[in-house]
Amino acid sequence: MQQTPKNKLQNLTESESEEIYAKHKKVYPRKVSGIFASLRTLGVFVLLGGYYLVPWFRWDNHQAVLFDLPARKFYIFGLTFWPQDFFYLAALLIIAALSLFFFTALAGRLWCGYACPQTVWTEMFLWIERKVEGSRNQQIKLDKEDMSSRKFYLKSLKHFLWIILSAWTGFTFVGYFTPILDLGQATLQFALGPWETFWVIFYGFATYGNAGWMREQVCIYMCPYARFQSAMFDKDTLIISYDEQRGESRGPRKKSVNPKEEGLGDCVDCTLCVQVCPTGIDIRDGLQYQCIGCAACVDVCDDVMEKMNYEKGLVSYTTQNRMDGKTTHLFRPRILVYASLLIILSLALVYSIATRIPLELDIIRDRNALYRETTEGLVENIYTLKLINMDTKDHLYELRIDGLNEMVFIQPKSEIKIKSGEVITLAVRIQIDPVHLSKTSSTVNFYLHATDQPELAVTEKARFIGPLIK
Repeated sequence: MQQTPKNKLQNLTESESEEIYAKHKKVYPRKVSGIFASLRTLGVFVLLGGYYLVPWFRWDNHQAVLFDLPARKFYIFGLTFWPQDFFYLAALLIIAALSLFFFTALAGRLWCGYACPQTVWTEMFLWIERKVEGSRNQQIKLDKEDMSSRKFYLKSLKHFLWIILSAWTGFTFVGYFTPILDLGQATLQFALGPWETFWVIFYGFATYGNAGWMREQVCIYMCPYARFQSAMFDKDTLIISYDEQRGESRGPRKKSVNPKEEGLGDCVDCTLCVQVCPTGIDIRDGLQYQCIGCAACVDVCDDVMEKMNYEKGLVSYTTQNRMDGKTTHLFRPRILVYASLLIILSLALVYSIATRIPLELDIIRDRNALYRETTEGLVENIYTLKLINMDTKDHLYELRIDGLNEMVFIQPKSEIKIKSGEVITLAVRIQIDPVHLSKTSSTVNFYLHATDQPELAVTEKARFIGPLIK
């Protein structure tokens, strides 16, 4: 009798069920040394050092980097940005995305292996775990032991240090949005506001959960980058790969044994490449989306090859073309396009910021009437001006116009004082004798400049509407 799908599912063996619903197995990455491990350590020091230290720097009597949302000011060292400068953030995000595409197409998952926050904080949590619980073998042995006073102490100490680091991470994150000195004082006085408290706890908990508990699961199951990275790979992209032709057949042997005489490849099947992998994969199975490109397997395999007096590079950074015996092309259309766009956009952003004038003038013409005729027979247009001082200092400004002959400019103030960050709204009028109008719509230029700083000036154009010219 033919089984229904329901009966087939019920008849699954226990091993098949376990394969479908596999439980998570903790990964115990082995400590490794080498050039790539040193680069990862350097990345941790630079990135985390910058993250934790930058909020404490001062610049011109304010925090060097502060995103002051209530005041709508964003301080980045000597620069002050406002919501009107949002397009700079958009440009920066576009450059960041192009950089990710460029480096991925060039050298694989460099971001994941060396600079991703998940990788960087996980390295810190692993370092704490090794200091408290010992080496990889000691950690495995400890986890298999029954609960004892020693095990309870070590586990409690590890999680206590993890929580302290996570809390400090959350505190530092909020310190980029609330002045960190004020935040520290409020924390000591138990006077944190509700939003500060929420974000310290939320970001700290996220760090503790992601870097302490989930680790490789974030990279494998949650991160979308692992899923679409292959779209940016080609046969000339640098990837971490195992040289199967050289390594197989794998097997243990003594250092004095000639592997060719025994029908063996260079791989001694020590499994160290698996033991050092932070995601727990076997690089000898080929390129896998779980590989984050940290190159820990390269370091440890080179170390083994050196001890066995074999040539290094059994596991290495290479390309598919090189593995196939073909020439690798570094300068290819994809790389050149990404590099060109990056250079152009980066230079444009730097130039735009360097020549940026922290002053804005918006002109809104009165739309209720195209124009008015005064009792004196003059044609009048009314404008609403919005003046924004985006500088860090207060200034006195002067407003003037040109563009038409014999214009009469009527404004409420001859000099306008605008405080730092202040927005002033002015209603101004322009009057002119119709005999001086040669066409119905004419261009009028508004000039606004600071009297105490002449280079602080902007120009905006507006339209002056008059009667039909016969």
